Amino acid sequence: MSRGNGILAVRVWPAADYTRVAIEHSDPLKFTHFTIKNPDRLVVDLEGVEFNGVLDGMAGKIAPDDPNIKLLRAGRFKPGVVRLVMELKNEVRPQVFVLPPVGEYGYRLVLDVYPLDPPDPLLQLIQRSESLYGGTTAEQKPETIVERPRQGKPVVDRLVTITLDPGHGGEDPGAVGRGGSYEKHVTLAVAHRLRAKIDAEPNMRAVLTRDTDYFVPLQMRVQKARRIQSDLFVSIHADAFTRPDANGSSVFALSESGASSSAARYLAQRENAADLIGGVNLGAKDPILAKTLLDLSQTATINDSLKLGRAVLNEIGGINRLHKDSVEQAGFAVLKAPDIPSILIETAFISNPEEERRLNDEAYQDRMAEAIISGIRKYFIKNPPLAKSRLARLD
Repeated sequence: MSRGNGILAVRVWPAADYTRVAIEHSDPLKFTHFTIKNPDRLVVDLEGVEFNGVLDGMAGKIAPDDPNIKLLRAGRFKPGVVRLVMELKNEVRPQVFVLPPVGEYGYRLVLDVYPLDPPDPLLQLIQRSESLYGGTTAEQKPETIVERPRQGKPVVDRLVTITLDPGHGGEDPGAVGRGGSYEKHVTLAVAHRLRAKIDAEPNMRAVLTRDTDYFVPLQMRVQKARRIQSDLFVSIHADAFTRPDANGSSVFALSESGASSSAARYLAQRENAADLIGGVNLGAKDPILAKTLLDLSQTATINDSLKLGRAVLNEIGGINRLHKDSVEQAGFAVLKAPDIPSILIETAFISNPEEERRLNDEAYQDRMAEAIISGIRKYFIKNPPLAKSRLARLD
């Protein structure tokens, strides 16, 4: 047995969508896995691994309220082999795969367990609408009057849906400030505040791509927005730059060609690397989604994204210095929905010590959320959403 291949860490990320167990190890390892029924279990055998305190403490990593995993334990199975047994709360679709070293991580063996009946974002949206609007569904909720400027008369418009995308999460912390702040926590905090403000509007509702600390692949973020036929997609970030004095807020839209600046290109490259750090199973591709994201004939959508971006940027400029006073563009993967105006907001630079302090201030988070919704309101006044079915299609 190789003494050099030790288990360095075990991290567990529970969520209703799926639970991830990431096992970090020092060198490549061999493994096999299989499932057992009655009760449902996932078994993984690790070859050439020394049983140590990290593995011994694995059981304590599983929270009682984990939606998918009941128990996780490890023990010596036979000479040179450590066996992991994951007891499951329900039948799952497991994905077991290896990630190479990247960023601060060494090799990782990833155990993803997906429920056979995953949460349906459309059903969640309907249930949320029912709770927000006193038992009425979105379909039953009265239409809202929205004033169209230049026409001189109000028109009846529908309830609009906005997908909020808190950047990073789970295995992917995003940028880390000098004070130890994680971008993934800041983005989620701002997104929760913004969702509350949107839901308080009489004609809007918001959905989060993630509402807790877990990793969501970039394509899945887009897919969730399209599944519910969102009217807007707003990705929230607090990124870092090579210089600690970089500061200010920015708004980005997709570019079909090159980036509008070297800084925009750099940030897009950083954000697009999230799948490498968070960990995507490249063997489980969705061909339908891949085809969707390759459809870049979306000039009209990008034009609407730029209008939305300018409206939001103008409002953000009232609470923080702007890194640049115009909407920038680059090839952000998360903005590639061909039919949804999409923007990415850098609320501030977490790599700047002063801005890191502001990003952790609840009052600043609230002001940022208020500025974003104010920009969204002004965008819709000038660009009322087109007519479409009140609820997203089921197909």
